[in-house]
Amino acid sequence: MSKYDRIKLLLQDDFEKLLSAKIILLGVGGVGSFCLDCLYRSGVTDITIVDFDTYDVTNQNRQMWSELHENELKVEALKEHYPQVQIINKRIDEAWVEAFDFEPYDLVLDAIDDRNAKLALAQKCYKKLISSFGSAKRLDPTKVQVADIWKTYGDRFGSKIRYELKKRRFNKKYTVVFSSEAALVKEKGSFMGVTATFGLTMCSQAMKRLSNV
Repeated sequence: MSKYDRIKLLLQDDFEKLLSAKIILLGVGGVGSFCLDCLYRSGVTDITIVDFDTYDVTNQNRQMWSELHENELKVEALKEHYPQVQIINKRIDEAWVEAFDFEPYDLVLDAIDDRNAKLALAQKCYKKLISSFGSAKRLDPTKVQVADIWKTYGDRFGSKIRYELKKRRFNKKYTVVFSSEAALVKEKGSFMGVTATFGLTMCSQAMKRLSNV
């Protein structure tokens, strides 16, 4: 028996595609940490994670392992739990995206908040990009959806992304995880039921793409 027996029953021969996949995951907070855990438990272990932040007490309501690693760098802490991952401790901004070589990766998973970095990712990596819009300020995980960028709605942050992409004359499609639920507050209140659903949905989309299910 192996820990992958149950996922093999679902994917059968396509499971081998997960074992050979190479993924880069940008941001390992409330969305990214659950995506990472889901991928790793499902057989995808060649994962590079990128983040610059450290854990603080406010992360503990929604981020995997955060209560065990307060004040530690997120990428270094997560490597203790997922030893096969590669880590990059860097702030992800537009300049970093433009300079980084994404060619070796099968998929680019975007769980960051920086608008300009997201725009740069869309322009550079749209063919293999799965992006997350805003998961904060919401309580209803059943409103989490998947669509191409131009069919997303109900998210002011997403609206700004679409507007800026049009200004840049970008008209390609890429996959986005988003919520149609209207924001409940102005502040960045967060509920794990929603943020985790975003991360697990991103993982599911990645697995479908990799295995051609």
